[in-house]
Amino acid sequence: MQNEDGRGVNAPLSLVERKVSYFSVLIRRYSFRIVLESAFGRRTPEGTLVYRHTIDATTYAFPDLRDLLAKATPPRSGDRLAGIAAASAEQMIAARMALADVPLGQFLQEALIPYETDEVTRLVIDSHDARAFAPVASLTVGAFRDWLLSDAATPEILRKLAPGITPEMAAAVSKLMRNQDLILAARKCEVTTAFRNTIGLKGRMSTRLQPNHPFDDARGITASILDGILLGAGDACIGINPASDDPTVIAQLLRLLDEIIARLKLPTQGCVLTHVTTTLSLIGQGVPVDLVFQSVAGTEAANRSFGVDLDLLREAQEAGRSQRRGTVGQNVMYFETGQGSALSANAHHGVDQQTCEARAYAVARAYAPLLVNSVVGFIGPEYLYDGKEIIRAGLEDHFCGKLLGLPLGVDICYTNHAEADQDDMDNLLTLLAAAGVTFIMGVPGADDVMLNYQSTSFHDALYVRDVFGLRRAPEFDDWLAQSGIVGADFRLAGDAGLLPDFASRLIA
Repeated sequence: MQNEDGRGVNAPLSLVERKVSYFSVLIRRYSFRIVLESAFGRRTPEGTLVYRHTIDATTYAFPDLRDLLAKATPPRSGDRLAGIAAASAEQMIAARMALADVPLGQFLQEALIPYETDEVTRLVIDSHDARAFAPVASLTVGAFRDWLLSDAATPEILRKLAPGITPEMAAAVSKLMRNQDLILAARKCEVTTAFRNTIGLKGRMSTRLQPNHPFDDARGITASILDGILLGAGDACIGINPASDDPTVIAQLLRLLDEIIARLKLPTQGCVLTHVTTTLSLIGQGVPVDLVFQSVAGTEAANRSFGVDLDLLREAQEAGRSQRRGTVGQNVMYFETGQGSALSANAHHGVDQQTCEARAYAVARAYAPLLVNSVVGFIGPEYLYDGKEIIRAGLEDHFCGKLLGLPLGVDICYTNHAEADQDDMDNLLTLLAAAGVTFIMGVPGADDVMLNYQSTSFHDALYVRDVFGLRRAPEFDDWLAQSGIVGADFRLAGDAGLLPDFASRLIA
């Protein structure tokens, strides 16, 4: 059997070809049939595929897609902890070379986690849109990478393609990409959602105002909200992580947010990030709820460890929509995810943490959320060890989420025992702004005194707005202008003497 240039498919690459950047060698034009029958993917007697690639005299074999994806993943501590990472840089490159030749259609034939035992797998397969997938169905993973980076992949085409891409396809192609590729491709994915304002429009970036307090003190939370609003933050939402899980406290916080938004006539939405069952109960009691929050993961077992399943999330979405509190849209769900969540619950099934994360986006996608964000460095150095790993993971998460059609934001963060610092976060913030991130966090001083981790501040958002010319959600920008907080150029108006007036209206 020969390929198009007359060489046998098992012939080694020439010395010249090996010296070419591996990204340009990734795509060799084998047909779907040749890939399945060649040494890059021999069928075993049991009917599964073994993926292979030879470098010099060493042939690397990968028994299934799950192992191939894990070995192709850029280094990170979580995969090393799970014992599934590549043993060497050469093995990682061999895995990427083999992965580049896998047809995208193979991900519809070979489940990483069995269809029969995992409802996330069933969701991915059963909801796959074959018509949307058709334009890229003939491509390999490597050819898909090249296509995504080409002028042919326009925002409108990528929007139509999203329902046809599975999370495993997105994760696979991201493993073949450099950081700049992840930025370029993600920037072309435009995802818009709406509730009381419109999020995700081109040239705009939103912020979640995060006024957490270690004792859920109403005055302390209100002061942080005031701080954020006067610095132009809060158009994604005002979202409180409560210190307590007491439903009475959660109800008080929800009423506080509702009162502040109503008093100021703010075109934004409030959210208390409590468990979905608590929110459902409070909706039943008539407590005002804008957004329904839940943390989700990429396997059924991991979601079970969070106390949720897909049916419960559907019930929550329906309950949120029944309130009809949105004025310009009815995207009512808010999800948070993070690389390492499935591994930390011992529910990863041997799947690498970045692919598990992409599968969490398939869960989120099923419920048309207003907001989804990865808390990229929050789980700790056991999963993302240092600034380099956090930066890479943040770009991967953003790209995969956007490619799958999600309004993806990133909590650009790290814990104090990670080998990272605020300069690393500045780098990731700048790269994500270039990539068109939907929203980031706004935390007073970038230091969350309740959750005890480091994130981004209100001033950090102002920095990237100035550098990249990014504005807020249009309804929120208009409100800031009408209130005198920003000028005609939508930059902060400086000392406009508004603090006493706003304080008296909020802390009465």
